[in-house]
Amino acid sequence: MTTLSAVGALADQDDANPATILVVDDDALNRRLLVRGLHHQGHRTLEAAGGQEALDQLAIELPDVVLLDVLMPGIDGFGVLQQMKATPDYSDVPVIMISSLEDREGIARCIELGAEDFLPKPADPLILRARVNAGLAKRRLNQLERQRVRSVFSRFVPESLVDELLAQSGGELRIAAQQLTGTVMFNDLRGFTTFAETRSAEVVIEVLNRYLSEMSDAVLDNGGTLVAFLGDGMMSVFGAPVTNDIHADQAVAAAEEMLTRRLPSINQWLNDSGLHTGFRLGIGINTGPLMSGNVGSSRRLEYAAIGDTTNTASRVEGLTKDFQVPVLITQSVVDSLSSPPASLRFIDEVAPRGRTTLVKLWTW
Repeated sequence: MTTLSAVGALADQDDANPATILVVDDDALNRRLLVRGLHHQGHRTLEAAGGQEALDQLAIELPDVVLLDVLMPGIDGFGVLQQMKATPDYSDVPVIMISSLEDREGIARCIELGAEDFLPKPADPLILRARVNAGLAKRRLNQLERQRVRSVFSRFVPESLVDELLAQSGGELRIAAQQLTGTVMFNDLRGFTTFAETRSAEVVIEVLNRYLSEMSDAVLDNGGTLVAFLGDGMMSVFGAPVTNDIHADQAVAAAEEMLTRRLPSINQWLNDSGLHTGFRLGIGINTGPLMSGNVGSSRRLEYAAIGDTTNTASRVEGLTKDFQVPVLITQSVVDSLSSPPASLRFIDEVAPRGRTTLVKLWTW
């Protein structure tokens, strides 16, 4: 459905989906007339006789549309509008200014401040209905868009961080570029390529989805962000795009969950299904500076956490094959942990492929 079609369809829903309208006007008679007209259309109303009362009402209950008088004693309509647009909780609520036709400069100023439209005094029932329906259509479209953005963010960011990420992005489907310190994890399924060579596409995809689902849950449940699926592997980052001080602990906890709970569950399912005796897992973790943000084009955006920290984490994951251990973490991870695993032990100091400096490696 096109945007214009969607607006038209939503505007036709006012009788089936009555809305809550806040009417703000210091003129009691004008307020009563507006409320009567809105009730006649099937809407529920809230009332405020001044600007401060309107702001107090917004803090108690958020309406779908605000009808706001321009000229009022104390905080006038301009002041209320400015505060609404500056407050994230209220900024997307459509505001229709109530004004006389002669107040053209005031109407223009209101539109510049973010008002959706204006309602002339005295209000004609047909114009009232049209203005309110247009405001409701925009409100519902904004809500649908916010739900879509939330749905997208929640696919790779823990649900507990979605609201903070939405606030940072201003409700847009874009993550601002920033430099931060975080922890990167790569995990790879050992033996899957050989397994896939002799199985049907349906079986291979089913097993791969089971593995990715289990490991994704381990990342998200421990506060991590899913960056990419890499065939039978994954890249995750902790402490980005929303920063925290426990990213290393979160990554180690996720790795521990993968090894002691998620992988055994997958292997048990494979055994019970007669598909395979089981896989092994390789995990590499590194902590350091990252460049975090969206990359791509206007048609396709992805989240990325890039830099030497990420490259080193990938190389360290590959070294788990050489040292025959399921997990390797760098010295920078160990230094960032608030509670290292009790069984933590030093492995070696090596120069990962593509690096000239040595990196101390640990496992548990």
